[in-house]
Amino acid sequence: MMDFKEQMCRWIEFIEGSLENYIPKQEAFPPVIFEAMRYSLFAGGKRLRPMMVLAACEAVGGDKEEAVPFACAMEMIHTYSLIHDDLPAMDNDDYRRGRLTSHKVFGEDMAILAGDGLLHNAMEVMAEACNLNPCHKTTGAMQAIAQGAGIHGMLVGQVVDVFYEGKPLDRKTLEFIHINKTAAMIRAALKAGAILGGATELVAEKFALAGEKIGVAFQILDDILDVTSTMEELGKPIHSDEKNEKTTYVNLYGIEKSREIAFRLSDEAVSIWDELGDSCNFLKGLTKYLTKRTN
Repeated sequence: MMDFKEQMCRWIEFIEGSLENYIPKQEAFPPVIFEAMRYSLFAGGKRLRPMMVLAACEAVGGDKEEAVPFACAMEMIHTYSLIHDDLPAMDNDDYRRGRLTSHKVFGEDMAILAGDGLLHNAMEVMAEACNLNPCHKTTGAMQAIAQGAGIHGMLVGQVVDVFYEGKPLDRKTLEFIHINKTAAMIRAALKAGAILGGATELVAEKFALAGEKIGVAFQILDDILDVTSTMEELGKPIHSDEKNEKTTYVNLYGIEKSREIAFRLSDEAVSIWDELGDSCNFLKGLTKYLTKRTN
């Protein structure tokens, strides 16, 4: 039997290969936009969100092959959000995943367009999958992902995050930012995967709830690592929150209390996986792994 790390490596390898099938090649005209899209998409990363789509689909008895277009679309949307997050008008970061950010290599204009290209390509990929197999599973998955990324999810979280830079905010507003900016896409990944696997509405919502808890815990730990880690380990600048005058859980509660909150949320997600049975063992292992991550 494969151990968790081996399973994770195999998922990453599978996702990397699958992405090549859904992203345009560089030789298309004009080449610079495709080069910029691929530069960020293939810069590495944990591939957590597409992994969650595929693993959730399998956990409820589905065929992961049917979920591949949606998993790849999820990674494209995530990458677009990182490109835009790094822009001077947003977080103004020069490094991501250990190398120069898109706007430092291709310029701000092309970085914006590369992010737009990834987002729209993701929608095309999902729409084509829905056309090839028109049913409630494919359309439901596309809806879950679009909602997770949009004005009722990641986008609104980013809006509030930017709006409150340099301004004091309370825990309720901070929770809103975390639930939307980070957790909404993790929630969407797990819900979409469950829907694609044929889960009932009740089970799909349990996957979504676990995703929300994992997502908030993930962001809290990100805030902690921004203070305690190094650029070499994270692959991006540290003390970014302080530079951008952002309130985080660390600011409000300190490192230890913040860590306690993240661990509690992670444990609550693990309890959901336990309730759903052994088919969710990989997702349970992934949840525990994310709690202990160092980058």
